[in-house]
Amino acid sequence: MADTMQFDLVAPERRVASEQAMQVVIPGNEGDLTAMPDHAPLITTLRPGVLEVFTAKGSQKYVVTGGFAEITAEGVTVLAERSHPVEEVTQEMINEMVAAARAAHKEAHADLVDASAKMLADMVAMGTHVGFEPKD
Repeated sequence: MADTMQFDLVAPERRVASEQAMQVVIPGNEGDLTAMPDHAPLITTLRPGVLEVFTAKGSQKYVVTGGFAEITAEGVTVLAERSHPVEEVTQEMINEMVAAARAAHKEAHADLVDASAKMLADMVAMGTHVGFEPKD
């Protein structure tokens, strides 16, 4: 069994991270999951949350607002709608993300109200998790 795997986190505007990781905790849409070297192949959607990467240097947390994660035996590639290292996140950013989720929930078609409510709740929880009090 390999000790590390390749981890890549990409957002539309930039490559956020690329490094050798021992494990990655991913906020999957069905719940959190941990990927490690030699993991069975899996593709999952992301929910708004905190993704944590463990390397030989320690751990690093990133805020992600959605997207996809592809897990293989050799690595993890995350294609995020939006992602930032936690230390770059500001109260203003959290407020903007929560306001956008709240607006989407308000305008959601009846078939999507439950999904948009979950998205809004996840966005608020993510902001709280990184130490902010989400407002819009």
